Amino acid sequence: MAIDVKAIEQHIKGILIALGDDPNREGLKDTPKRVAKMYEEVFEGMCYSNDEIAEMFNKTFEDDLSVQEGSNDMVLMKDIEIFSHCEHHLALMYNMKVAVAYIPNKKIIGLSKIARIADMVGKRLQLQERIGTDIAYIIQKITDSEDVAVIIEGEHGCMTTRGIKKPGTKTITTTLRGRFNTDITLNNKLMMLYK
Repeated sequence: MAIDVKAIEQHIKGILIALGDDPNREGLKDTPKRVAKMYEEVFEGMCYSNDEIAEMFNKTFEDDLSVQEGSNDMVLMKDIEIFSHCEHHLALMYNMKVAVAYIPNKKIIGLSKIARIADMVGKRLQLQERIGTDIAYIIQKITDSEDVAVIIEGEHGCMTTRGIKKPGTKTITTTLRGRFNTDITLNNKLMMLYK
């Protein structure tokens, strides 16, 4: 699905008029075009399904890996900075940090791909909970590992700048799959490393 930049321009022009401003004045005449271009960039992830993102970033290494069956050896990448937009208010979700952990199952994913997956999933109208679910699904699909965890901490503009207006409020979500959900020792190890 392609993003319809021309339609966005027209709608932004209509919003400016609805706000009581003149979209033809000097400071606003190029605003619809600039906003449409920005939306095309920040909502790029909406053009791809989770399966397409998995295919896009499906780069794994198998030759150099020796994993014992049942091992709790873990790969954890944390402090991946992303942003997204809340689907309820189109408000920015910001200062978001994502941690992704998995137990290798004969393959490991390139580290930059984990960050790219988190970034692309964030570039959609989203819920923080769904970002975690989407990332976990994609990592599972690429690595063939059932054991995946995603922890996300972020601030939501719909909480911090409007409505209840509580700046600094953070939301933390966890998505636990496989042994991260069933093995207390593994879960504790994850949480200790996450801090």
